[in-house]
Amino acid sequence: MNDQTPLREFFGATPTGAVRRGCPLSDLRDKLRRVGLRPTRQRVSLGWLLFGKGDRHITAEMLFDEAARARIPVSLATVYNTLHQFTETGLLRQLAVDGSKAYFDTNPSEHHHFFIEGEDALVDVPGDAIAVGELPQPPEGLEIAGVEVIVRLRRKG
Repeated sequence: MNDQTPLREFFGATPTGAVRRGCPLSDLRDKLRRVGLRPTRQRVSLGWLLFGKGDRHITAEMLFDEAARARIPVSLATVYNTLHQFTETGLLRQLAVDGSKAYFDTNPSEHHHFFIEGEDALVDVPGDAIAVGELPQPPEGLEIAGVEVIVRLRRKG
């Protein structure tokens, strides 16, 4: 999956939105193989929980709780390992919002976020509502890999 591939295509929908007639779990297994991951029971189960609900932002602890409610027997360490493997292969995007918690975005394309303080919720910034001006020149031998903007919000009052 590259940054141009929407998640609906990940699960078998065509660019026009029509759903292909395939088994979603089989499609998930095929996608894992294509990015070089063996489709183990844990990866497929966690992938189904992650990607079966559309674009969203989730922490390892949130996914672990969802797995427990779905009676999927995995450890928190397995959840962390799977999230990092999915991130390394481009299926997820990791967002560092604060020092204590990492979020994983099921939409790996480059986009920006609102972070709602006190609710620990991430929301995508619509479209290209943020324009980043001039960037500093990177040090010799390095190049800019991407720019992430996180706008922090809090409830009024």
